Amino acid sequence: MARQRAKRAVRQSARGATAAAPVAAPTLTRRIVDGRPQQLAADVPPAESLAFTRADPSHMALTVMATPDPEGIAELASAWQLHPLLVEDLLHAGQRPKLERYGDVLFLVLRSARYIDESEEVEFSEFHLLVRPRALVIVCQDGRLIDGTEVAAGIDASQNATLGSGALLLGNEQLLRLGPEGMVYQLLDATVDGYFPVLDGVQTDKEQIERQVFSGDAAAAERIYHLSQEVIDVLHATAALTRVLHKLQQGADKYAIPDALQAYLQDVSDHLTRVVTETTELRDALSQILNVNATLVAQRQNEDMKKISGWAAILFAPTLIAAVYGMNFDLMPELHWAAGYPLAVGGMVGFAALLYVIFKLKKWM
Repeated sequence: MARQRAKRAVRQSARGATAAAPVAAPTLTRRIVDGRPQQLAADVPPAESLAFTRADPSHMALTVMATPDPEGIAELASAWQLHPLLVEDLLHAGQRPKLERYGDVLFLVLRSARYIDESEEVEFSEFHLLVRPRALVIVCQDGRLIDGTEVAAGIDASQNATLGSGALLLGNEQLLRLGPEGMVYQLLDATVDGYFPVLDGVQTDKEQIERQVFSGDAAAAERIYHLSQEVIDVLHATAALTRVLHKLQQGADKYAIPDALQAYLQDVSDHLTRVVTETTELRDALSQILNVNATLVAQRQNEDMKKISGWAAILFAPTLIAAVYGMNFDLMPELHWAAGYPLAVGGMVGFAALLYVIFKLKKWM
């Protein structure tokens, strides 16, 4: 119980930290000229960024919104002329990965993941992508991008030394020259690759649970159920992401996606297939462990029932003799024997000892 309370405290603390992050994070914009990121700016109006991208074919703009506040979304919707249904999606979190197109605007929902080992919980970060020619807007639902990286690191190329998204988004000039689709690929690639450490963490805990099950720990079942739920959440997210990648590949020819970028997308698809396969195997393995645990519990209960039944039988013989003598009939001849009482007690002890030896030989005791 203490372990579970500690896990809940860690989980609440982690969620509290995640919820607090978007408060301090502003809307950040980077202008990109001919594949080279320019100076980072904060709170640039969406209309101004859009005008910059239209001024020259070599211009591109990347904007990251820390939180989908109604005012900021309304300003973005007005500048981009977004469909009302799309605006509604931007204001609501808790969506699975999906891809939709509204005119020249491509809308993607992605969910990255990281594993919190202390609470054995997979924490998801949801972010929405709006893509149009030479412009990309990322709306973070919790102020984070990949693997808990803060929004600021997502578009700050100076963060290359950290394990963040700065290098992933803006560190490859060749991909930046492919347009916003190149940055979308980098986000997809980072998202998919981020699931491998999650699976490694779950695999480690699965191995610990296996040892726990065979040691007879009664708390193993609850741990299996909890970890199974986390694995199922990962499977739902990655299965939905598989459909997103499939739609992107299907639309590659129609929307003139460069061949080089299609090759990159195929590589991401291969990695995602591995993630889905490993996640499915983990789910099946946890299900098997749960069955083994149930079998071992039933076996232990059966052994306990054998012992209880054996002791009940041992106590039954003395109880039967005592019950007969307890009837107090005067015509029972042994009541008047001098050795009657010792004989009765000896019979009780002898029957009990005989049954104990029999049950011991049969390994019931």
